[in-house]
This record gives sequence, structure tokens and C-alpha cells, in this order.
Amino acid sequence: MASLEALLDASLWTKDLDAATRRQVAAELVERKVPAGGYVCRKGEAVEHWIGVIDGLVKMTSQTPEGKTTTFLGVTSGGWFGEGSLLKDRLRKYDVVTLRESRIAYMPRATFQWLLDSSIEFNRFLLMQLNERLGQFIAMVEYERLLEPDARVARSLAALFNPVLYPDQATDVQLSQEEVGYLSGVSRQRVNQALRVLEKAGLLVVEYGRIRILDLEGLRAFLG
Repeated sequence: MASLEALLDASLWTKDLDAATRRQVAAELVERKVPAGGYVCRKGEAVEHWIGVIDGLVKMTSQTPEGKTTTFLGVTSGGWFGEGSLLKDRLRKYDVVTLRESRIAYMPRATFQWLLDSSIEFNRFLLMQLNERLGQFIAMVEYERLLEPDARVARSLAALFNPVLYPDQATDVQLSQEEVGYLSGVSRQRVNQALRVLEKAGLLVVEYGRIRILDLEGLRAFLG
């Protein structure tokens, strides 16, 4: 995606907005470029924005006082996140860090609240988005507890192609093996093995710095 307008065009929640509302929302969005490893938002800070990824890849992560880090999920180009934190009106419970240089859109709380108060369609979208995100988190717990590394890598990749959360995602994604490891909780070396297994199964093709998906449903169902 090359612009804020392209992000809005691809987003499901903008489809039913009238032209005047769309223009006002676009005028109030702020774009920021965040370098690789930079913070999009930080744990413990006040939640003041709904956040979209114009171009790039970010991870939601948290660190214990002892320094142990866990990654909850990744958000790729076209995705929006943070609506739950805005609705609860609490301090943010996680960090969001870029895995590569990313362009990020920030919608002010006041704009988000205005859409919430004035648009039935936006409320319906949020219900669908929250339901999809809940399903994503439940699936992650299942992967962590029940699946072997090959299947965890497969499901983590498939999650990046959720048609509700990332409606404009193509069949390939710019993604390094290190980034796959962050998203799946698997070491880089083990990711390399898993990708070879998945490639041999005809589910994907690994290219330089990129993964091309051949069989998305196969990835979602892969058990090893």
C-alpha cells in the first residue's frame, strides 16, 4: 500500500461511510514512519489512537520484569488494531514493535469515538473485528499447547491472510525467516526446517525475503 487513501480504500470499515464522513476521517488521520525495531505504541501508556498499518509489519509483544518476551500476534499491511484498548479506556497492556520499517496511520480517539457514536455500520464492523481477533487469540493458545513447530509456522503464516483483519493481503508476503520466528514463537533455525517441510508439501514457495502462498486452506489445516 502506498498511501493513507489506499489503506482506507482497502479497509472494510470504510465501505459504508458517506463521502463527507470519509473525507473527515482521512483529514484527521496522522501518518508516521517507524524504523525497524521502533515502537508504534508502548505498554503502560494512555490509549489515544486506533492504529492501522499502511505498509509494513508489526508485532504485539510483552516483556516480563525478568526480561522474558512473548509475541501475541503480527499485523501486516492493511490491518487495524487497538480497538479493544480504546473501548476499555485503560492503559495499553502490550508493546507494538515494527519488524521492518513501517508506515503507520493513527486515528485520534475523538475520531474513533465519533464513528462509534454515529455509524451503525462501523459498530457492526467492530463486532466482526473483535470476534475475528478473539478467534485468532484462541487459536494461538491452541497452537502453542497442541501443535508441533511445523504446524505452528503454518498456522502463523495463514493468520496473516485473514480476509477480515487483512482484507487486501495478496497471496505473497514480504517476510524473512527471522520475522516468521517472531510471529510463531519458533527459533530461526527451526523456521527454516518448517518452511522446507511446507514447501515440499506444496503449500508455499520460499523466495528471497518473501513467501508466496500456494494453498492457504492447506496451511490453515496443516498438522505436520
